[in-house]
Amino acid sequence: MDVYLDACCFIYLLEGVPEWRSVVDARLRVLLAMPNVGLMTSRLALLECRAKPIRDGNLALLAQFDALFSAHRMTLLEVAPRVIERATDLRARYNFKTPDALHAATALEASVSLFLTGDAGFRRCTELPVEVLTPASPPP
Repeated sequence: MDVYLDACCFIYLLEGVPEWRSVVDARLRVLLAMPNVGLMTSRLALLECRAKPIRDGNLALLAQFDALFSAHRMTLLEVAPRVIERATDLRARYNFKTPDALHAATALEASVSLFLTGDAGFRRCTELPVEVLTPASPPP
C-alpha cells in the first residue's frame, strides 16, 4: 500500500501546534506498523518544507526535514512532464492552487492507495483517495 503525504503533513509533524503534530504522528505510526506500507511525496514537498528553515537559518529544523525525506520507506517522486500535464487538468477542473494540483497529479500518477493531507479541499478531486487529518482544534 502506497501512501502519499501532502507537504502539510511534514510541516505539521515538525512545526505544527501539538494537536496537529499528534494527529499526524498517530496516523503515521499506525501506517508504519504495517509492513507493506510505503510513504511517498513529491520533490515539491522538499521546496515547501525546506524554504523557511533555510531562510531563517534554522539548521536543526532543516536537518529534521531532511531526515524525514530520506527516511526508510519514504520515496520522493519526480515532477515529470506527465505530472505537469495532469496537474494542469486538475488545476483547471478543481480550481486547485498550483502546488496542490502538482501534489494531486503526482499521487495520481503513482496510483497511490491513500493521500494524506490536512486540506479538505483535496476532496474535490474525486479520483484521489483522500484522507483529511483533523485534530480537535482547527489548523493554525
